[in-house]
Amino acid sequence: MKKYISAILLCFIISSLQAQDDAIVKFFSKYMEDDNFSRVYISPKMMQMAGGFLKSTDNKDEEAQKMGELISRVKGIRILSAEKVSGNNLYYEAMSTLNKNLYEDLMDVADKGSNIKFMVREEKGKVKELIMISGSKESFTLLSMLGDFSYQDLNILADKTNIPGMDKYNKGK
Repeated sequence: MKKYISAILLCFIISSLQAQDDAIVKFFSKYMEDDNFSRVYISPKMMQMAGGFLKSTDNKDEEAQKMGELISRVKGIRILSAEKVSGNNLYYEAMSTLNKNLYEDLMDVADKGSNIKFMVREEKGKVKELIMISGSKESFTLLSMLGDFSYQDLNILADKTNIPGMDKYNKGK
């Protein structure tokens, strides 16, 4: 009986994770063809290549080696942004698509009509996804970064890379 209950619980967990990914993908898909939006997708293979390049450039540079390993753990980045749009409305729309039970707030800033929220999805003590949603009167940005990180890794990425959105993460530390 315990096996059946465990199997049913596992199915619910997997389907809720899949539904969450679907919600984010649907939000991206809804605005992908809209010319008001800029879209960026960096594939896991591209991150592997960038990490491999850093690791192979100078074997004596320990910091480059570590950064290469860290960048190789990024499994993909998706960015959707727009200017001259109702950014606050898009912010609330994006927030409504997320299953708040799967994400933990890292930082939430509301200032002079703009909102920025960083959230993480954790599994077994590792950050599997970092989401940044930013909306203001006339701009909107959504960043989703998948991988297998510690919080220290996120701090290093914010400090040492030019990954879009990480500058805002860095300001909040």
